[in-house]
Amino acid sequence: MEVYATKTSGIGGAIKTTADDFIVEELLVDGSKASITGTVPNKVLGSTSISTPTPTPTTTAQRQRYLLCSLVKRNWDTFAAIKNLAKALNITQAQIQFAGIKDAKALTAQHLTIENIHPENLTQLELKDAQIHPIGYIREMLSLFYLLGNNFTITIKNLTTPPTEVKEQNEQTTQELTLIGGIPNFFGHQRFGTTRPITHLVGKALLEGKIEEAALTFLANPSSHEHPQSRQARQELQETNNFKQAAQTFPKQLRYEKLMLNHLAENPQDFTGAFQRLPPKLQALFVQAHQSYLFNRFLSARINHDLPLNIAQEGDFVVNIERTGLPLTTAEKIVTPQNINQINEALKAGKMRVALPLWGFKQKLSSGIMGEIEQTILKQEGLEPENLQSNPLSRISGRGSLRTTITPLKNFTQQNNPNPDSITLSFMLLRGSYATVYLRELMKPIDPLNAGF
Repeated sequence: MEVYATKTSGIGGAIKTTADDFIVEELLVDGSKASITGTVPNKVLGSTSISTPTPTPTTTAQRQRYLLCSLVKRNWDTFAAIKNLAKALNITQAQIQFAGIKDAKALTAQHLTIENIHPENLTQLELKDAQIHPIGYIREMLSLFYLLGNNFTITIKNLTTPPTEVKEQNEQTTQELTLIGGIPNFFGHQRFGTTRPITHLVGKALLEGKIEEAALTFLANPSSHEHPQSRQARQELQETNNFKQAAQTFPKQLRYEKLMLNHLAENPQDFTGAFQRLPPKLQALFVQAHQSYLFNRFLSARINHDLPLNIAQEGDFVVNIERTGLPLTTAEKIVTPQNINQINEALKAGKMRVALPLWGFKQKLSSGIMGEIEQTILKQEGLEPENLQSNPLSRISGRGSLRTTITPLKNFTQQNNPNPDSITLSFMLLRGSYATVYLRELMKPIDPLNAGF
């Protein structure tokens, strides 16, 4: 994120000073909501399916295969929470499926399905800073396909601007975003790592077939912002390349690194196998993070070149919008001189959105002016299509796709708090969009890390 889409000066402040300052409640496409209160007054209660109708199972075992639940957690990484839940239930992590990854430093509520489990098994379950509530059985496991978006309730603290000015400036920023069609659809800081932003670098190395470099970037690249014990352990590994020693000295909170190190301690050259010790969705995140990094550069450049986000140019990709408001990114059109007027009418009516590539094996770049910009950025990054290596890790989510340039902001409200140096915002965003990107436009943080990003 190299630019802002709005001209306001920003209100400053900090987010996530406590987990309860950042509340996330998940919404499914059928209107179901996972609530932090633990109650789920939604459409899936008592229903047999949240999916497209399929033949009704003929046996009780089939009907009771996937138990839909809501998981409420505080200060929990999603992958770690799933791992602990699976351990507590004595099942594999593959039996638990969820629709979306939630912020770690937050109070979140989301849906998940647990395969071949009974509600009674959850009643005596004790999880630190987490609760799980069974809802009912559905016909198939949960996936991203069923996720609509998230409701956010976020408190910004440590404001030095008077409350009335804060409220007015937030309204002005939001109005500016409305005029351009929504929030610039950047990937947020957490996509790449906040204290140690290396996830996209790991993904780039994987795409180039440099598996050892990818592993060492993940394991042994210390950051001045991380915990001193973690930083020292990484530094020692960087200097010694001693995986056996690192497996012993890495602190337990670096659980994914320790999974890889335990493998490398016995198989010091099997870097692919070490990555494959990680959960599949986490493996995919590395390659996706690199695609996200390039997308952010593409979108930043589009804004810097004064190319509109909600008006198509020749050579742009555009995608249709479903009735839910979600973009249909698998069926794109390319803007040509023949269809540009018709497409811009559809964009104005909210039936389409401009999209940029999440570059990968199967996804082409834009054409026209935007395509030239994208090609320049790839050259700056030292990337050429022929340099991409097909391997078991790069193939995970390496195909590429499209992502819209903007995302709508819905149900925005704000209220002053008894404490005059804070304000609470509520809004809804569609899946794949980041609340922190909107907050970045409001706050214009000088130091994103210290501001909670």
